[in-house]
Amino acid sequence: MADIPQTDVVRRVALPTASLISRSSQPTIEQDSDTYLDAIEEEWNKKVDVEVETLVDGMTDLVGLASIGDKDKFRVALEAFQAQCRAESMIRAANSLLSITHSMKLLLLLSDESQIANRRDAEQRSVQAEKEEAKKKVAALLDELLNTRQQSTSNAATMDTVMETS
Repeated sequence: MADIPQTDVVRRVALPTASLISRSSQPTIEQDSDTYLDAIEEEWNKKVDVEVETLVDGMTDLVGLASIGDKDKFRVALEAFQAQCRAESMIRAANSLLSITHSMKLLLLLSDESQIANRRDAEQRSVQAEKEEAKKKVAALLDELLNTRQQSTSNAATMDTVMETS
């Protein structure tokens, strides 16, 4: 009899490579969409914070290494090596930030278009309702203005006839 294969996959998915990247927050059945999205946002923010902190620390260390003073050849070589290591670390952090930016752009481009379309349609309906309300208000004001003019012209005509008869 065949044994049930043992896997380390948390959830079976269509693509087996989808579980290769370890994520700190796997969506669970009990977790609602907003909580899951907040966790993902927090994860992205942490990644960006770590890389920016690496850049700041590297720049601080480079400025500290650039001190001028009495140095022997060993000290100069040591500081040159440290500066090179810090610069490489900063380059890796900058490349990581570029990668994060690229990933975020892709997420935006490939995001749920139906949600965007629903928001656009809702906004269009609300603007259409505001437009209709404004049209009704303008029509009422125009009717009021025309009625006022008609009454004033009819009153003037009545006064003219009264004046002519007197």
